[in-house]
Amino acid sequence: MEKCIIIGSGPAGYTAAIYAARANMNPLLIEGPQLGGQLTTTTEVENFPGYPDGVEPFTMMDDMRRQAERFGTRFRSGEVTCAEFALTAADGKPAVHRLTIDDTDTVEAQTVIIATGASAKYLGISSEEEYRGKGVSACATCDGFFYRGKTVAVVGGGDTACEEAGYLAGLCKKVYMIVRKPYLRATDIMQKRVLENEKIEVLFEHNTLRLTGEGKVQGADLIYRKGEPDEEIRHIDIDGFFLAIGHRPNTEVFKDYIARDAEGYIVSDGFTTRCFAEGGKTVIPGVFAAGDCADPRYRQAIVAAGSGCKAAMEADKYLQTAR
Repeated sequence: MEKCIIIGSGPAGYTAAIYAARANMNPLLIEGPQLGGQLTTTTEVENFPGYPDGVEPFTMMDDMRRQAERFGTRFRSGEVTCAEFALTAADGKPAVHRLTIDDTDTVEAQTVIIATGASAKYLGISSEEEYRGKGVSACATCDGFFYRGKTVAVVGGGDTACEEAGYLAGLCKKVYMIVRKPYLRATDIMQKRVLENEKIEVLFEHNTLRLTGEGKVQGADLIYRKGEPDEEIRHIDIDGFFLAIGHRPNTEVFKDYIARDAEGYIVSDGFTTRCFAEGGKTVIPGVFAAGDCADPRYRQAIVAAGSGCKAAMEADKYLQTAR
């Protein structure tokens, strides 16, 4: 029986582990399929406090891991493939939650912190993977700074794409918006901001065929009006390619117990990070969510780390009370 199990090895998970370990909860952290989380898909981290010269994401996550290990966190590789959460606790004692790892081993815990993150949606073209970290990004706030004075493209036509295009327009020389439909799906105010910005050129009815460049993104081949009689191939010169077509929270394994919104993000009370049961009416005792799996808005490492701290503190408080 574990006092605390943390699922996920990104900024939220490692921060939760640091705080849980310092509170003598002897946490077990299940690292998941992507060690270090989504942050490791970026090129360099310059906006996390404590690294004035910037830091490579793998170095930063290794620093966090070693700090958690220093205080007694135990680590286990593997992925949670089944979760069974107790919806009530009996006789004032902590509830018992059961997790299955890699479809084989079962572990039980009095508290669980879900920090499984979210994965950016990609187009599925092979060159995205080829240039990942070499001009392909899914976070303008994270990586836009590296493209000051350059030309970039943003894929998407919703509010997120418009917001990221506007942000990049404040840094870059030119921003293309690649929109597969003949219109923007964004709200009127976001559309207005984009269409009135002289640095942004919206390419309606365009799809990306491939990215090009020697060792880094230098251009993109697009197809205009795919499948139509006037279909046309077009090339644009760009230095960066930003995906803004949404994120997919890694929460499917919890769907039978945890309340999620329409996009799959975990519904928590926000302030204490407590999770609601499926249906959203009752709180699951001893289960907490931290990081991008419960954050459809900010998706920043510093915000995730802060929520990991809150989750660990609330888990400790829960155990103290339940005793």
